[in-house]
Amino acid sequence: QVQLVESGGGLVQAGGSLRLSCAASGRTFSNFAMGWFRQAPGKEREFVARISRSGSNTYLADSVKGRFTISRASNTVYLQMNSLKPEDTAVYYCAADSTYRVSGYSTYNYDYWGQGTQVTVSS
Repeated sequence: QVQLVESGGGLVQAGGSLRLSCAASGRTFSNFAMGWFRQAPGKEREFVARISRSGSNTYLADSVKGRFTISRASNTVYLQMNSLKPEDTAVYYCAADSTYRVSGYSTYNYDYWGQGTQVTVSS
């Protein structure tokens, strides 16, 4: 079992930046690949970013490449979001994957989820 708690969401103007954090507790953090997903009202939850157990491999959705970065340190995974756009508005969730799969773009690839943090980008 692992518990995930997101923080860092808020209201920001278009072009601004936010850094989301996801603190993990319970099991050894390095045993999990970590991902970020987001869900806008009326839409399905979508993949944003993923980082491998070691942190040496990262994957980003095309919609955020060049603007977002994912990183991890200690028991926390981060999502640095720059050049934010109104279409980035969503609830952002972090998730943990206990398997050894190389990539994980589906919500089904993840075993544990946080409660989410709201990001609102105004135009």
